[in-house]
Amino acid sequence: MGEAKVIPFGSPDDGSGSGRRGNRQGGQANPGGGASASGAGGHESGQAAGAPRADDPGTEGPGQGGGSWEQKVAQGLAFLRRRVTGEYEVDDFGYDPELTDQVLMSLLRPLYEKYFRVEVRGVENIPDDGSALVVSNHSGTLPMDGLMLQVAVHDNHPAQRHLRLLAADLVFMLPVVNSIARKAGHTLACAEDAEALLGRGEVVGVMPEGFKGLGKPFSDRYKLQRFGRGGFVSTALRAGAPIVPCSIVGAEEIYPMVGNSRTLARLLGFPYFPVTPTFPWLGPLGAVPLPTKWTIQFGEPIETDGYPAGSADDPMLMFNLTDQIRETIQHTLYKLLVQRRSVFF
Repeated sequence: MGEAKVIPFGSPDDGSGSGRRGNRQGGQANPGGGASASGAGGHESGQAAGAPRADDPGTEGPGQGGGSWEQKVAQGLAFLRRRVTGEYEVDDFGYDPELTDQVLMSLLRPLYEKYFRVEVRGVENIPDDGSALVVSNHSGTLPMDGLMLQVAVHDNHPAQRHLRLLAADLVFMLPVVNSIARKAGHTLACAEDAEALLGRGEVVGVMPEGFKGLGKPFSDRYKLQRFGRGGFVSTALRAGAPIVPCSIVGAEEIYPMVGNSRTLARLLGFPYFPVTPTFPWLGPLGAVPLPTKWTIQFGEPIETDGYPAGSADDPMLMFNLTDQIRETIQHTLYKLLVQRRSVFF
């Protein structure tokens, strides 16, 4: 199998060359907590680097486009040929725009459209071009909310923008998951690489609650956990990127976590081991999420480019902006819950 063409993240002269970051493609953070930042080379308008051209008759992947079955077969064979011969492009952190758009998104869409029936509001608050930092609540025991958020931005935004999610280091320590996450454009959550992505005009997604939100008990559903020390605010201020609050309703109920086996969690090296009404009692069937109805709402952006130089180092400003964003998301969650007719409809 041929090797894909690699797109350097930055030029050799700009201080962000692949020699410093490329060694983290396998998922290892640097001593300073850095991670691979899989930038798309500034193609923020939806035509990512390495993505097939619209005028190429054989560039659509499996499940993409219309036409006769002969065309679909030809497109599928052309896609497979490019994968085998290496005639596709990835950046030097593993992000594969073609595979993401044509395969991974296609696999997630049935869950997004038919199973969770996601309703999206306010996606126009994400700019058509340039950088933005989407800050969302995190819940659901397993990080399905991040994947659905990625599909929501790509499929509903007029520019079909790609959301580059910042993920915990555990994601990049798991076999298979590590590779898929990198090909989907995810990167380790660290300020250095978040700034690099924002500096290249990407839309970056962060869920500051982390495992505290993802693994909270069902009794605490829709109660936001601590947002850390405001590192994401500092990153947005340094980049001059607007912060877009995002509230997700529906993810909390897909795996109602009624217990936590801390002993098993320690043995497996996980932050928690969930016990739900169906898992582990029903075995693999217990891992099937409940078909809840989701709503994703993007709030009004909070501009950061008007603050004076050095604001990113002001701890009081960090605290105030972090609290403002958290309260905005929490208030929107309550409003959406009041409007919701049912968990499943």
